[in-house]
Amino acid sequence: MNTLKNEMDMDFTKTQFPEGIHMCLIYDRDEDRQKIVSEYMAAGLKQGEQIRYLTDTTAPEVVRSWLSEMGVELPEEDPSLKVFSAESAYCQNGQFNPRELIPTLPPRYELAKKAGYSGQRSCGEMTWALKGIPGSDRLLEYEALLNTIVANFPHSGMCQYDARRFDGATLFKVLKLHPWMIVRGKIVQNPYYVSSEEFLGELKPGR
Repeated sequence: MNTLKNEMDMDFTKTQFPEGIHMCLIYDRDEDRQKIVSEYMAAGLKQGEQIRYLTDTTAPEVVRSWLSEMGVELPEEDPSLKVFSAESAYCQNGQFNPRELIPTLPPRYELAKKAGYSGQRSCGEMTWALKGIPGSDRLLEYEALLNTIVANFPHSGMCQYDARRFDGATLFKVLKLHPWMIVRGKIVQNPYYVSSEEFLGELKPGR
């Protein structure tokens, strides 16, 4: 696991974590998901980080209402919280190409730091990958590639997977590609984690 000096407060776990953590939240209860996600975002804002929320099924105003319920009020145009369509963020030009997307992430982090933020954390609803968008079958490749750039992209990322929408086989593969996972409201190191090198080495040539 990485040993970066900066530490991040996840709030809902009351534990400090190294900056640069890639975790998955697999959930089947909306109430549990809302609590974890809203506290995760609120902790980042409290630490002066920039938050990027990539939404698929949740309306932007609902995301803001989660924070409001916690007493966090932000002006609508406050750049500390950026809410984007997951499809537009992940699928530029109408298709998903993880090997083109991944190199654009470290510069984004650097821009946030130059703007005065202490760090950056993101939270993405991954149901966009179930819409049949060209390239969406490369989702697992993307998750693996994220783990290869942590040194240049030391941000906190939470990938949300709805267990009611994704099949069990896919979720098990997703789980193996996240070094950290959220279990019963706590972030734990993933005992099922498979290195990105091992996973990517098994991909078909040209993928």
